[in-house]
Parts: sequence; structure tokens; C-alpha cells
Amino acid sequence: MKLNYVAMPVEEAERLRQGGPDAYGNQPERRISDGDGVPCRHCLRNVDEGQPYLVLAYRPFSSVQAYAETGPIFIHAENCAIHDGDALPPILASSKSYLLRGYGGDERIVYGTGGAVDAEYLEQRAVELLARPDVAFVHVRSGKYNCYQCRIEAA
Repeated sequence: MKLNYVAMPVEEAERLRQGGPDAYGNQPERRISDGDGVPCRHCLRNVDEGQPYLVLAYRPFSSVQAYAETGPIFIHAENCAIHDGDALPPILASSKSYLLRGYGGDERIVYGTGGAVDAEYLEQRAVELLARPDVAFVHVRSGKYNCYQCRIEAA
């Protein structure tokens, strides 16, 4: 199975960069990267040392409902090219483990799909989850802080 890594949409990143409110109605905070652990959810690369980035609350769901988790993420403060979706994103090579969780087409967690995986098994586990008929997509979250990284779909 070929995987598609889905980043924050271009329109959403641009809206936030132009001062639009985050998921909690707040203005994104502007900071300067120290080059360590600042993964952009739009290009799916780390923000290099000295580059500006935004910290904001993000809800990667189309609706507000009980399973639509909201949490902190980072994006480049300046334009960056969206991840092409085909290859394993660079930000997913920077940790030792991740939390993967399957969701149905109704954007609700499919129970029994969540769990921590070592980085080397991330793609294998995503394929296993996406092979299930009740799983429409998978969310990848950091194993350390539970922060949303990206969405994976079957290509």
C-alpha cells in the first residue's frame, strides 16, 4: 500500500501567517527557532535555527466534536512549500517513537487502533491500520508530548 502524508492545508497555513486566529481564537505566537524540535506542520520539516515560527492551537478535523482534539503545533512564520505527500516527512525521522491512531470516516477514533510505535515501524503500522475497512485515516502524534504531526491516508 502506498501512503500519502497529509500536511496542514496551504490555505490554513496562509490564514494563520496573515494573523488569523488559531483553534482557540488566539493570535499565533511568533518565536525564533533554536533549531531543536520545532517541526512545521505545513512543510513537515524542522524550522531551522534562527528562523521565525508560529506557535498555535490546531484542530486537524473538519468538525468540532468529542474526538476532535486540539493542541499546540508549530509552522514556519514565513512561506514554506507544502510537503508533497509521497515520501516519509523529515519531521517523522526526528523521534524515537510516535503515537498512531486510526479514525473512521466520521472522524471518530476507531477503538483498538491507538498505540505507540518505534519510528522504524511507523509506516508498517500505518499500512496495517489503513488496511482495516473501518479506518479512513491515521493521525501521527509525537510519542513524547502527544502533539499532532500529520495525517496519513492510503494513496
